Amino acid sequence: MALDLRSSSTCRWDLLSLGEVMLRFDPGEDRISRTRSFRVWEGGGEYNVARGLRRCFGLRSAVATALVDNAVGRLVEDLMLQGGVDLSHVLWTEFDGIGAEARNGIYFLERGFGNRPAMGMMDRAHTAIAQIKPGDVNWDAIFGQEGVRWFHTGGIFCALSDSAAAVAREAMESAKRHGVVVSFDCNYRPSLWRDRGGRIAASRLNRELAPMVDVLFGHDGDLAAEICEASSGPPWHDRESYAAMAERIQSEFPNVHVIATTVRKVRTANRNDWGAFAWMDGAVEESIRFLDLEILDRVGAGDSFASGLLYGLMEGKDLKWSLDCGVAHGALTMTTPGDSSMSTLTEVMHAMDGKGSGVQR
Repeated sequence: MALDLRSSSTCRWDLLSLGEVMLRFDPGEDRISRTRSFRVWEGGGEYNVARGLRRCFGLRSAVATALVDNAVGRLVEDLMLQGGVDLSHVLWTEFDGIGAEARNGIYFLERGFGNRPAMGMMDRAHTAIAQIKPGDVNWDAIFGQEGVRWFHTGGIFCALSDSAAAVAREAMESAKRHGVVVSFDCNYRPSLWRDRGGRIAASRLNRELAPMVDVLFGHDGDLAAEICEASSGPPWHDRESYAAMAERIQSEFPNVHVIATTVRKVRTANRNDWGAFAWMDGAVEESIRFLDLEILDRVGAGDSFASGLLYGLMEGKDLKWSLDCGVAHGALTMTTPGDSSMSTLTEVMHAMDGKGSGVQR
């Protein structure tokens, strides 16, 4: 095992995530423009990983984020409390009465069906977390005094603003000083980078942060020095092509010990093929595959994949077991509404063993 994890007995947290947590409005089977009611959830790419590790896998997780102290922010807090993630590192910003100075992020998402794809609409400009600045969080106290085994952040958080990216760098540097394993999910979102240089700027930032990353979720297109065919998204790999891709990344960034990438073939909005590859210190593993997987809500599957993989690695499992755990967890997350996992470890193990979907009594 190449990852040198701190002992759990010396750390308060197994994992700390840094990222934005938004309020999601879900119209269910309706369209956003036609519905008269919404169900709400909390969600955010980095946060979802911490929540999955806590609720499904029973590990101790915390989130570093910022919220405006108003009724919407407190609703997000209440939802996170139900998720079990520790909130002692949430920064609260005073509400000015209209949201001119800072807001809480919200988004709306239609799940899609058949030939109608899922569709998300973001409302997240000028949020409290986008205005976070270096020095706002005492990372050395968190990583050094409280103790953290694993730190996770990603490209969605970094895309919010230049200052958010600077905070991610500050946190990663502190994590490395204190011997904390660092994972980073490249997670490119065109809407967030549209006015900030697009994929070229995202790739440039990823390359600046990559020297501090131990576990990378993404592919070579996310780290391309120049935009190329791979930058449009990962292909449906085989072992040979994935090994070549991973070795290209590792040859340039030898600090990266694990590279993991989900692969998805979209047949319809609610039927996908789903799997993953992972590379670790020269060896490639291919996950179990879920072919023609029926989907209720695809959002959050990648985050659940990440939490399952991280759980396996933190528990000292081999790469194949960890990869299958992540894929099974992601597959189950797509069967329930909302961004976050509603699964148990027993259910994940059941899916990993391929025991089918028959009634369990």
